[in-house]
Amino acid sequence: MVKDFETKLDIKPFSVNQAWRGRRFRTPAYIKYTRDLLLILPSQKLPDPPFRIEFDFGFSNSASDWDNPIKPLQDILQKKYNFNDKEVFQGIVTKTKVPKGKEFIRIKISNYEK
Repeated sequence: MVKDFETKLDIKPFSVNQAWRGRRFRTPAYIKYTRDLLLILPSQKLPDPPFRIEFDFGFSNSASDWDNPIKPLQDILQKKYNFNDKEVFQGIVTKTKVPKGKEFIRIKISNYEK
């Protein structure tokens, strides 16, 4: 049996903002997605920062990348709940395979305690 993989790399993490030149523009689909989520996300107060965020993405297509929906969703959550993602100290992401038409997003935001 293969043991867990763990390593430490002494290099500065690369941000998605550093990966692109110039300005990126939102697509009409992303604008609609943002509007829809802002309407259906419940209004409630968040715990005090720093935050631990858990996402479970239910994909019907198993070829979907587990990390693609994180940044758009996190940006929408920031807008809805008025926080800065620099306050997120831990994130846990799960990819769940579901039948077509049963896709979902599960979100849990809690206080991060090391």
